Amino acid sequence: MTPQEKAESLGVKFTKQEPGYLALVVRTGNLLITSGHVSDMKGKLGADVSVEDGKKAARECAEKILNSVWNFHGTINGLKVLKLLGCVNSTLEFHEQHLVINGCSDLLHEIYGKTTDGYHARSALGFAQIPTGSAVEVEAIFEIK
Repeated sequence: MTPQEKAESLGVKFTKQEPGYLALVVRTGNLLITSGHVSDMKGKLGADVSVEDGKKAARECAEKILNSVWNFHGTINGLKVLKLLGCVNSTLEFHEQHLVINGCSDLLHEIYGKTTDGYHARSALGFAQIPTGSAVEVEAIFEIK
């Protein structure tokens, strides 16, 4: 099964996007670099959003990233996930940002393989606020193989 077929079997939707104010994906050499993609879920981890709901928000960010890559590149096949930056809207006391961003990493592992093309470097950081009050924002770097 190709990564695209696997993603579709996991419920990832690929739909056409209109260009916006900024590029959602840019290419330099053999790299695809995405803008941050925010969750529709609003709120703050450590206050009104649970870790489990935060993981769902991070997964949603991954789905949005894959859709943007598909729109830009025409496919999500033939890629290697290199790096994720996960930003978690969280209280000062919250310290499980890494568990929240696992929601994004887990989906990419399922699609690209946990020990192969989906094995990636990652940062998971807490932020005082994220645009539009979203719970999570993620950006990614892919290599075109």
